[in-house]
Amino acid sequence: MSVSGSNSRALPWALVTPALAWTCAFFVLPFIAMGFSSLTAHEGGGFTIANYSQFFTDPSYWRAMVNSLEVTGTVTVISILLAYPFAWILAEMVPERWQRLALILAVLPFWTSYVVRSYSWLLVLAQNGVVNRALIGTGLIAEPLQLANTRLATVTGFVHFFVMLLTLTIFANLKQLSPSYRKAAADLGAGPVRTFLHVVLPLTLPGIMVGAFLTFVLCIGDYITPQILGGNNELVMPQLVMMQIGRRGDFPLASALSIILMAVVTIAYLACARWLKIERA
Repeated sequence: MSVSGSNSRALPWALVTPALAWTCAFFVLPFIAMGFSSLTAHEGGGFTIANYSQFFTDPSYWRAMVNSLEVTGTVTVISILLAYPFAWILAEMVPERWQRLALILAVLPFWTSYVVRSYSWLLVLAQNGVVNRALIGTGLIAEPLQLANTRLATVTGFVHFFVMLLTLTIFANLKQLSPSYRKAAADLGAGPVRTFLHVVLPLTLPGIMVGAFLTFVLCIGDYITPQILGGNNELVMPQLVMMQIGRRGDFPLASALSIILMAVVTIAYLACARWLKIERA
């Protein structure tokens, strides 16, 4: 019995050991190494907090964080506003037999390379691109607008990608919502608007928050889209980190900036944790 009992206790550990080893090797240990690196000077020497103090005292570094938060917040809000109606149409208005095909068409942007999508938007928004040609052709403008290498271009590229991600999370939540909730609200005299605001929206809030959090995490840590579509006119944190590595070779400062960025993501998670843990009875 004792041998059997020890085997039963050892089995769970044997099952999770590969995952734990993978996490330690590719996350915990690199993070510890990055933490130690962030506390060293670029030219060598002992431990120092100069890399962190530089972030808070240098206005250009602080501005990069503000830019990241502004772009990420804008992208998240716009993506939610566009994704919810889209998910509602897919879940409520598209016939059941066509929903799978509609979802496949909706996630088509995920099937192409992230870099290819960014360069495609760069061509669309360029001075000789489709948008400017259309505006000039219709007589709305006389000279091409500066659309590429701007924050607008960065936000557009991000929204194109993240609307689909949010649509999937919200659609899954809408499909899990029992029709009895809306029937009960109607029986109690609630109209469609009140039913949506007081029943449907609160019950689908977990799907919104999960998608919003994923959007926040992926957007604030993205380097490719701001680099291609935004250029270097308005730096965000990932660009600033890569600049320390590529141009200055300052790995300690890059490590400190990366840890600060991770701290912001952690704060965002703690702010969303209440809704991420909502469970529907």
